[in-house]
Amino acid sequence: MAADPFDELLEALRCLPGVGARSAQRMALHLLERDRDGGRRLARALGSAMDGIQRCRLCRNFTAGEVCRICLNDRRDPSLMCVVEGPADVLAIESATGFAGRYFVLLGRLSPLDGLGPEDLGLDLLEARLESENIEEMIIATNTTVEGEATSYYLQEMAERYQVRVTRLAQGVPLGGELEHTDRSTLAHAFSSRLALK
Repeated sequence: MAADPFDELLEALRCLPGVGARSAQRMALHLLERDRDGGRRLARALGSAMDGIQRCRLCRNFTAGEVCRICLNDRRDPSLMCVVEGPADVLAIESATGFAGRYFVLLGRLSPLDGLGPEDLGLDLLEARLESENIEEMIIATNTTVEGEATSYYLQEMAERYQVRVTRLAQGVPLGGELEHTDRSTLAHAFSSRLALK
């Protein structure tokens, strides 16, 4: 007996993060009752993306070609490289800052317990770029988790072997935040990473 298309749709929608049975049902019913054209457009876009999007051979970000738009953009500063954990971090930095350099996407962070070592993060490719390109500064933008900090330390040692200046995103009290409502570890990190005003 053939599978029911409605059940298949519900199951397919549940592969998305945060989408449970009720959310999948609500989405499916919306598409079927109110927006079949939107559903068809979504299906085409998903098919096209799944078949056509790959990793950039230089930075490992998502791209439809061999090299992504950021790496191909000759207005970006090739001497600045920002190392991030994932494509979502690139999107966040691009939308919130005026960063005009290039990126390297690790697709994770060092985590021996999860079996993720340097080879899983493409660090051989990053090291080849540090050796062959004229990179003057590497901005480390990993998360401030234990694994993110370990990854940051590893990256710092790698960059120093090639005399590349290393900087780290400032961490600490958020803009508009009040000290009394800031958690202890964030406050301690902000205090130890304080910067001179002049």
